[in-house]
Amino acid sequence: MFAAERRQLILEMVRANGAVSLRELARVVQTSEVTVRRDVRALEAEGLLDRRHGGAVLPGGFTRESGFPQKSHLATAEKTAIADLAAGFVEEGEAIVVGAGTTTQELARRLARVPGLTVVTNSLLVAQALAHANRVEVVMTGGTLRGSNYALVGSGAEQSLQGLRVSRAFLSGSGLTAERGLSTSNMLSASVDRALVQAAAEVVVLADHTKLGTDTMFQTVPTDLITRLVTDEPPPHDDRAATELQALADQGVQIAVAGTGAPGNGNVGGDAGPARQQRRDVPLPGPRRGQVPGGPTLRTAAVLGDQPPGTERARVADLRRR
Repeated sequence: MFAAERRQLILEMVRANGAVSLRELARVVQTSEVTVRRDVRALEAEGLLDRRHGGAVLPGGFTRESGFPQKSHLATAEKTAIADLAAGFVEEGEAIVVGAGTTTQELARRLARVPGLTVVTNSLLVAQALAHANRVEVVMTGGTLRGSNYALVGSGAEQSLQGLRVSRAFLSGSGLTAERGLSTSNMLSASVDRALVQAAAEVVVLADHTKLGTDTMFQTVPTDLITRLVTDEPPPHDDRAATELQALADQGVQIAVAGTGAPGNGNVGGDAGPARQQRRDVPLPGPRRGQVPGGPTLRTAAVLGDQPPGTERARVADLRRR
């Protein structure tokens, strides 16, 4: 086990239990207490945990990372609408990579209907969603199972992605800012996501409005490598998310906004029926890295639904003003 993997595992144990002895840490990571003590000292120097006699504890104010059961109940309507819209960017016969996350799991459920699709993933949840899709080939990475999000991580996952080339990568994360890009709170997950990005010609980020303006510990995709963001429209009072959307657009990220049928209401879904989609693409302000000057620009897409003409333009203008 590499030092980075060992230290990440130590962090996860401390976060899950609050306090762990050096002996227990050494047993789980299969190394000596001397090595674990050195790892704990290094993690303390970074402010990630506190040393105690014979063990390690959570530092003051450090919150534990939410696991899959908690995340799966957050912003469910928004994730459903985002997945519906993102699936429209996938073409028949395409080869893509899909990262781990509850939003990408929703996307995978919709990709089961795309014929001739090849999906490379490190997520057990994504693979499970596509397991019975007769016309979709699923390729899983190797690696070590991370139980909190059912994802394969570590050097085995990264090595299995070497030499791979696909058209698009669909990724989620814990936070997204125009300044730093996509980030996550887990070192091993961030490292695998970076390997997924290297394999793709384009990067599509799926992030609901609650993640906009949030910056977490480990960067996965810098802003200049994000081709497109698929998100939901922030509620009227969420100035931070609206400002972040505009800042991302100013840096050349193509923005596609999905409506949930009840803007700002994170509880809508379930028996309410399928989300009515709205979509807008913000034109690029100028050529990005790798973009051919004079190439096609994005146009604002029509509203999908039964809203009156001009409604989408008014909503876009209102969002930009906010």
